[in-house]
Formats: sequence, structure tokens, C-alpha cells
Amino acid sequence: MMARGFAGLFKTIAVGAICLVTTASVSFSASRESVEAFLKTTGFDVAIDSIALSAAGAPSMLGLEEAEFGSEWARAADLVFSEEIMRDRAITILQATLDDDVLAHAAGFYASDLGMRLVEAENIAHFADDEVKQTEGQEILEELMSDNHERVMAFERMGQAIDPNDIGPKAFQEVQIRFVLAAAYAGIIQLRTDEDGLRAAVAEDYESLRDLINESALVANAWTYRDFSDKDVLIYAEALEHPDMATVYELMNAVHYEVMMNRFEALALMLGQLGPAQEL
Repeated sequence: MMARGFAGLFKTIAVGAICLVTTASVSFSASRESVEAFLKTTGFDVAIDSIALSAAGAPSMLGLEEAEFGSEWARAADLVFSEEIMRDRAITILQATLDDDVLAHAAGFYASDLGMRLVEAENIAHFADDEVKQTEGQEILEELMSDNHERVMAFERMGQAIDPNDIGPKAFQEVQIRFVLAAAYAGIIQLRTDEDGLRAAVAEDYESLRDLINESALVANAWTYRDFSDKDVLIYAEALEHPDMATVYELMNAVHYEVMMNRFEALALMLGQLGPAQEL
């Protein structure tokens, strides 16, 4: 139930390289203006905005249907997942943690001709139809597996460069746990276990979720970068392996999931005013 209910969330954000999270410990800071410019140049602003799409999967994570919350559901989701709120929260955190030199390195790459094309493709992919991406991406990936395995390996290098310690699945599960607990506190559902029991149940799905995330990322990459040459993909993989780029993704993805957790907890509180309590 846990992995299945959470699949809709990571499909929204496991696109291209922006799909995993680690923790960060940079102690310098950048100006708000430079962070805002950085977000736009790299496309991370659209990645933050796309968190709103994950709200569609919120009721199913609780074993409920959207209709059970009535006509107010859409309004509640729009209010909680406001682009202004999410971007402001991301900028505030990054302003205090993102070093100017590291910021400049990533912005320099994404401002290049290749970088701008990558950002454009990733921005489109964030809001493209999930069924189209899944169907066409799977077909492309199957062809690559049979006659262009080096391109698939480049996609795998991208994932490894961004999350060498395989932290992503744990972050996904933490979002789900925090949302379920917040929903229970808000009276939307009734848990038949305590927090430790919930965490133990979720942990059992870790390996299957990790495999599902990795497979989904390959399919998403196959679709997102379908118009890029093998050389372009390899250059991107190498760029992501640079230490400064790794630091940027540590920070950006940590912020991405912090914003997501915060918004889902806020959504649970609002849903508590809309729907009846049920057992989970």
C-alpha cells in the first residue's frame, strides 16, 4: 500500500536529474536576487512549482478518494500548494545555505547552449502528461536497452552522481510518513498503529520503492532527453559528476523535499476540516 500510494508523487518529480535528495552542510550564503536568478536559469523554479502536481495523489496516499472531500478539495490544494509560498520558502532556505561560487558553477553550465536546451526539456517534462511519458518513455528505453546500452549507462551515471548514497527513497518515504501522521492528528484517518509501527511498515517497502524509483527515472530520462544526442547526454552526466554540481543538487533536492513535506503537512491540517475520519 505504501509504495503503491506514493508512486504518483515521485512520478511528478522524478524527471531528468531532479529526482533525489541528500542532506547538505554548506555554511555560506548568497543574495536573494542571485538565488532567484539561479532558480530561473537552472529550471529549479519549475521543479519547485511542479510539487503542486503531487497534491493529486494525496487522498490515495490515505486510502481515500478526492471526491470524499467535496468541492472544496481543489481550492484547498491550490491554497496550500501556492507557487508563491513554495518558491519563497525555497529561496529563503537557499539564500542561507547556497555558496556564491557553487551557485555560479551550476548557473554557468545551465546558461550554456546545451544547458538551456536541457532546462527547456526538463521544464516541459515536469508538466507533461504522465501516461504519455510512461508509455513513450518505456518504448524508447526498451529500444535503448537492446541497441544503445551506453546511453542507458549515461542515464544511470546521472542518477548515481545526484544520489550516491541512495537517499532518495528514504526521503520519499519520510514525506509519506509525515503526511499520514499529520492526517491522523487532524482526524482525517485513524491509525491502527503508532508512529514506530507505521515507520516499520513503510520500511518494509524500501527496496521495492527504490527499484521503482530507479526504473521510473530511467523511463523519464529516456523520454525527457529523447531529442538529445548521445554526446549531449554524456556531457550532462559528466557535468553532474562535478563536485560543485553535486553540492548544488544536495541543497536543491533537500530543499525540494523540505518544501514538499511542509506543504503536505499543511494540506493534512486543511483536509481535516473537509473530510470524515476513516481507519487506515
